[in-house]
Amino acid sequence: MTQRNPVIEEDLDAILLHPLPWFELYGKTVLVTGASGFLGAYLLDTLARLNERGTGPTITLLALARNQNRLHDRLPHLVNRTDVRALIQDVTEPLTTPTAPNFIIHAASEASPRHYLAQPVDTIRANALGTLHLLDFARSHGSRLLFLSSGAVYGGHFGTGEALSETSFGPLDPLDPRACYGESKRIAETLCGAYASQHGVHTTIARISHTYGPGLELDDGRVFIDLVAQILQGQDIVLHGDGLEQRPFCYITDMIAGLFTVLLRGHPGQAYNLGATSELSIRELATLLLELNGDDRFSLRLGSGSPLASAHRSSGHFDIGKAAALGWHPRVPAKQGFARMLSYYRHH
Repeated sequence: MTQRNPVIEEDLDAILLHPLPWFELYGKTVLVTGASGFLGAYLLDTLARLNERGTGPTITLLALARNQNRLHDRLPHLVNRTDVRALIQDVTEPLTTPTAPNFIIHAASEASPRHYLAQPVDTIRANALGTLHLLDFARSHGSRLLFLSSGAVYGGHFGTGEALSETSFGPLDPLDPRACYGESKRIAETLCGAYASQHGVHTTIARISHTYGPGLELDDGRVFIDLVAQILQGQDIVLHGDGLEQRPFCYITDMIAGLFTVLLRGHPGQAYNLGATSELSIRELATLLLELNGDDRFSLRLGSGSPLASAHRSSGHFDIGKAAALGWHPRVPAKQGFARMLSYYRHH
């Protein structure tokens, strides 16, 4: 059987060290949509790793993805396992499963601006229509559903510098090209709240901030992965603009632990912020990556223009007080996380 990359296996073990009621998943069926994506694959693989430990009855894993080859390429070590069943279809189509899931984690959505700007209609369909189908499915089978949302729902705050709480909403122009993502996440959240209040479906929402780690495509288009790609290609880091915009970068193990925290401990119909509580400027991140690379032949240069305009900024990091009340907080500092990310790509 194909082995996991050792960096990812260490990540999965770190996730399972979080003191969560993992036993609630034993013997249950869990459906993960977007299973070949960055977050979806980590979620599915965490559950597979939990099965490998043999500490409880086997969890039946349903992995929904649009493309079987991509799913196999992303998770080759899970191919032909008896505890994993691939469901190859678009999430926007009505769903049937061999076993009714007890838990549904809806992670099927483009998250990179490069991709959702190129496919705005598909992005809206996955978030809005896909969520509607899954909520009907959850209602029919008594499933608990976790929806992976985004800080994009908060709209623009134009650099006020305040941490965003779960009620910190700003303007979002519906005709802005990026609105396909933020607006469709908003309607999906509204659907989750409506199904919770009208039909009693146990829905929870995780609003995700900037997440990084092994497994992202190097041509993903987000600025931090562009910087990593330049390091791996043995190039100077070139910033388009002054690099002073700031982002709160959350390592993947912290984010996945947060998602399971919201799934297992979150209150129905509620949204929870998940993200780092400190920020790095893009220039600071570039400097950190050069330091981690340890090769003084390469340096940081400022270019002109940008191939992809920056998103309207939510004002910095999240207020994670609600998630902290459930027992979650991020643990991995940026230096450690980006070192692990570079190690993964160098040995992948």
